[in-house]
Amino acid sequence: MRISIALMSLPAASAWSTLTMKQSGVNSSRRDMLQKGAALATSIAIPASANAYAVPDLLYPFEALEPYIDAPTMKIHHDKHHATYVANINKATEGKPEVDILDLQLNALEAGPVRNSGGGHYNHAFFWDEMAPPDQAAKTKPSPELEAMINKSFGSFDEMKAAFEAQAAPGAVFGSGWVWVCLSSDGEELKIVGTPNQDNPLMKGVADEVMFPILGIDVWEHAYYLKYQNRRPEYVSNWWNVVNWDKINENFTYVTEKKAGVPVRG
Repeated sequence: MRISIALMSLPAASAWSTLTMKQSGVNSSRRDMLQKGAALATSIAIPASANAYAVPDLLYPFEALEPYIDAPTMKIHHDKHHATYVANINKATEGKPEVDILDLQLNALEAGPVRNSGGGHYNHAFFWDEMAPPDQAAKTKPSPELEAMINKSFGSFDEMKAAFEAQAAPGAVFGSGWVWVCLSSDGEELKIVGTPNQDNPLMKGVADEVMFPILGIDVWEHAYYLKYQNRRPEYVSNWWNVVNWDKINENFTYVTEKKAGVPVRG
């Protein structure tokens, strides 16, 4: 993340523009010259301070996931809810050594505000990148390696989806939370895990073991309520239409090889 700084005060800019006009003989206005000075200033930047976590830009327009996720929901979810988690994690870590957001997850349960704000940032950054417009998502599918692991762990792809949707039902994840497909810590199977609030299976103590998510869905009401109201199961069922299996395959390959969480943007 980078921030721009001004190079000169207004009086200095004024003197510089006057001198330039006299020397060049060009009848440029004072305003034009100040604009040129401002453009020069914005071209020079310095690194932001440590721990300046940022909301990553979406890889697609807000309306791209329609009709399954509507544009107003995406905009509010991304620009307001995610931004709040980022603001809070930046405040909580201000003045402390810079740490990658992924590395904050392991001991988040012991780290006060990092649990919710850091988890919220990581979870949402993960969520945005696993989705794609429906026409693109429809062209993707689990890789042979992932399909084999799905069959080994659940019996079939359809059985995995059914188990995932059951875990995402209001009675299974009561209130706000997330549902994940994760690789077990020993790398031998996939498991479906529900977590409350902004917890995730990378956090030690959330589940019986630390696990590595390859796919996850946000079942907080703000993720679906404008379109689906209280019909969470309909939202979850429709969500499969925007899952980018190319990204999920990439996640699976990474966690299988590294036995670590997937890095995220921001």
